[in-house]
This record gives sequence, C-alpha cells and structure tokens, in this order.
Amino acid sequence: MIEIRHLRAFTVIANELHFGRAAQRMNIAQPALSRQIQNLEAGLGVQLFSRAKRQIALTAAGRVFLTRARRILQEIEDAEAEVRRVGSGQEGYVRVGFIHSSSYGITPGIVRRFRDRYPSVKLDLHEMPIDAQIEALLDGTIDVGVLRPPLADPRLSSHVLKSEHFVIAMSDAHPLAQRKSVSLSLVADEPFIFFTRDRSPLFYETIGAMCLDAGFTPRVDQYATQIHTMMGLVAAGLGMAIVPEVARNLKFPGLSVCDIEGDKRTVDVALGWRTRDDNPALAAFLSLTMSGSID
Repeated sequence: MIEIRHLRAFTVIANELHFGRAAQRMNIAQPALSRQIQNLEAGLGVQLFSRAKRQIALTAAGRVFLTRARRILQEIEDAEAEVRRVGSGQEGYVRVGFIHSSSYGITPGIVRRFRDRYPSVKLDLHEMPIDAQIEALLDGTIDVGVLRPPLADPRLSSHVLKSEHFVIAMSDAHPLAQRKSVSLSLVADEPFIFFTRDRSPLFYETIGAMCLDAGFTPRVDQYATQIHTMMGLVAAGLGMAIVPEVARNLKFPGLSVCDIEGDKRTVDVALGWRTRDDNPALAAFLSLTMSGSID
C-alpha cells in the first residue's frame, strides 16, 4: 500500500537525484530512505529510478509518477489547510435569519463587521418572522436568528444585543409633532394604527398596556404587521403609532417621531441559536457579534 510518507520521500529524491542529500533534507538515515523507495517500487511493480555508477535518474514511469505524486501531496496540503481554517471558523457558512425591522436596524452592522473579519465564511441571509425563525432553528434550517426574545424552548439559547425604547409616530402636521417628547395621555383621543395580535403579540400586549397605564383604551382604526407599513400609514395621515425606536431609521416624508414621556418600557433584539451546535463558523459569528457594538 502506498503511504503519504512514500510519496514525500519519492518527491524529495526526485528533486535532489541523490539519496544522501535527500536523506539529509528529510532528517532520516539513508538506508531507511532507500528501503522506503524499494518498498514503493515493489508495491507499484515498476522502477521509478535508474541507478548506475552512483548516479540516479527518473525513469519514464518515475516521471509520470512524480507529476501525480506532486499533485496528490498538494491536494493533501490544501485539504489540511482548509480543514484547519474550517475548524477555527475561518471558513464555512452561517445561515442567518433576521426580522424585517432589523434590516434597517442592527443586521447591516452585524453582517458588515463579520464579513470584514471573516471574508471566507459564507453568510446565507433569510428574512423571517420570529415564529418562523424559531421553527427554522429547531429543524436546522438556519444556524442563528436576529429576533426578539424570549425563546422558551430549552434547546435554544439567546443573547440580547440591544434594548429599544418605544416612540410615537405621527403626521408632521399634527400640533404635537414639533415636540421632542409627548405624554401618551395627550393622545388618548387620537386614532391609532396597531400591530396585529396574532402576528405581533409582544408588541400588541406591551403597547396596549402602555396606553392603559396612561389612562385610556386606544381607538384602533388600522392594523399592520410590519413597522415600515405602520409608518407609511402614519405618514398618510391615518393615525398615530407606537413603535420601537428603530423606526427612526425609516425616513418617510410627512412623518414625525417623538419620545414618550414617563414610560421606560423597552423591547429587545437578540441572537438565538441552538444550544448544542458545533459549527465553528457559527461560534465565530456569535463571539464577534456579542463582543462589541454593532450599530
């Protein structure tokens, strides 16, 4: 059977055309090197070197074998290097799910920072709602999600990246639009655009509680599932909306966004991933993303 050590010994001798110098280069005894070549030739059933008067030369078979041996050794070297890069997270892939609002929030910074640090790792990005991300994490379709906690399943881990305050969006023609901050009690009689309960229960319950704590039940005229949709409806003059502060990144004409006085409730953006996942590229992604600012 041909072994890698036989190929390496053969190529060194082929380069040197001298057993003594080849043995010195390989730091082994010359008789041991000679036996390796004899075993190789015996296994192949051909002579690789012609030997005459203390001089050696490659035979025709030896020249053919040298080309193949060099190619094989290069493939092995490349494979070793690639495996080390993959094992250290320098190569590979990470499948990332992200909620829509993070596409104009923290996701661009996450992607840019990771690609700068790990250019050989492929990022496969998928916009997905939270429930779809959780399902995709559990069935292995994605490796990590940018989503909103909590993640109740014990098979999943999470890490909060950012906490966002809520703000109130209104038409810039509204008398309160020029204020930096607004008390919710001042807008108790205004029409509201609300998140749907079935698609966004976290927002629906939290914002509803904010209004109740301010002393009123909101009059909801329109429902929407996405922040950018709500902002567009607000800009069209259909009502006000209480949204996470990431909405400030959406620049709609005819729209003003104000802080909410007195209410410090927040909503989180987090990473979620399978607790037992041995993907080195994912480990690199998590480590880098959780180690610093990603705004």
